Amino acid sequence: MPVLEVRDLCMRFGARLIQEHISFAVEPGTIFAIMGGSGCGKSTLLKHLIGLLRPAAGQVLYEGTDYWASRVAEQTRIRAGFGVLFQSAALWSSMSVLDNVLLPLQLQTGLSTAEREARAMEALGWVGLAEFARYFPSDLSGGMKKRAGLARAIATQPRLLFLDEPSAGLDPISSRKLDELILDIRERTGAAILMVSHELPSLYAVADDGIFLDADSKRPIAHGQPEALRQTCHHPTVHAFLHREALPDEPVTAESGAPA
Repeated sequence: MPVLEVRDLCMRFGARLIQEHISFAVEPGTIFAIMGGSGCGKSTLLKHLIGLLRPAAGQVLYEGTDYWASRVAEQTRIRAGFGVLFQSAALWSSMSVLDNVLLPLQLQTGLSTAEREARAMEALGWVGLAEFARYFPSDLSGGMKKRAGLARAIATQPRLLFLDEPSAGLDPISSRKLDELILDIRERTGAAILMVSHELPSLYAVADDGIFLDADSKRPIAHGQPEALRQTCHHPTVHAFLHREALPDEPVTAESGAPA
């Protein structure tokens, strides 16, 4: 059974359509990518998946349970089964790195104080930040903040991990190290991972599967492993994106000078 299944999801802000006819499944232990250019609705889709925005239509199922058709108590139980790394890392500036990682353990588990601290330090050790546990977010570099946010996301040992633009704003070396860390966490925990990204090196390095959202048609236009899509997909938008090419200009008619 898929960890996450999306069925014919439609996203709107009022009368404005963002995306529609979104369907995909994330299998246990896989890394699934939401791809597409800026403004196509990738991060908006993530918000629909983690319970921040209700879809206009369609279903979001976690291990067969329809999240948006469930009661509040069931939704809370479902959310406790996944972790989220937001694009900005979203660390509380007034709390130490350790306290940031402890927060979901305090809210979502029945562990003792000593057990929570041991679990938090283990997570910080996985991301290479154990020695920075007592530091504050303002003391960390951008890459370190991402790793601290990742430690917080994995501390509860989630079955499903959501990553929103994990490599955004990082230099190439830090980005590659984060890719390696994501693969290591998948191997250590067995968690399925859904990542939103337009960073091609990261997509090619870690993703097993994915969909490509199109801002013009407002629906997915490709589905598959990013590297395979780069080699085989002939849709001009997908091809241009995955090869870092500009889309060809629209043809112009001789009679009107308007796009054909």
